[in-house]
Amino acid sequence: MSDEKKEVEAEEKKEAATKATEDKKEVEVPKKFKDLVKQIEELSVLELSELVKILEEKFGVSAAAPAMMAAMPQAGAEAGAEAEEKSDFDVELVAAGDAKIAIIKIVREVTGKGLKDAKDIVDAAPRVIKEKAPKAEAEELKKKLEDAGATVNLK
Repeated sequence: MSDEKKEVEAEEKKEAATKATEDKKEVEVPKKFKDLVKQIEELSVLELSELVKILEEKFGVSAAAPAMMAAMPQAGAEAGAEAEEKSDFDVELVAAGDAKIAIIKIVREVTGKGLKDAKDIVDAAPRVIKEKAPKAEAEELKKKLEDAGATVNLK
């Protein structure tokens, strides 16, 4: 390594050390730990890393545990949101398409309504034709309507 690179690296280390000391909070160290803290302050980053590993192994703890615990509630909330996957869907007929008669027949079958009511529902699209249907039933109905030429959304 050239002398110039060494000087640049030394300057960067010095700046990093200065910044680290500026960022430090003033912590009052109890008298019984002053010598230990002073020794730790004098360690290099590599030595400090090695010390942390040794302490983790010796006492069966992890230095990252507090940071992990702080992140846990947020991660738990995200997992809970995924676990609460929707189980009931509203099947919305967006458009009947060209095969309006086939769509009316399916709507009659699903809703149990008469011909006129089923036709009114299809003509009024977009409209929900089945509310709170279980996922499997909603997907089956959507497939049936789409096969007949309708445009359908699950909400």
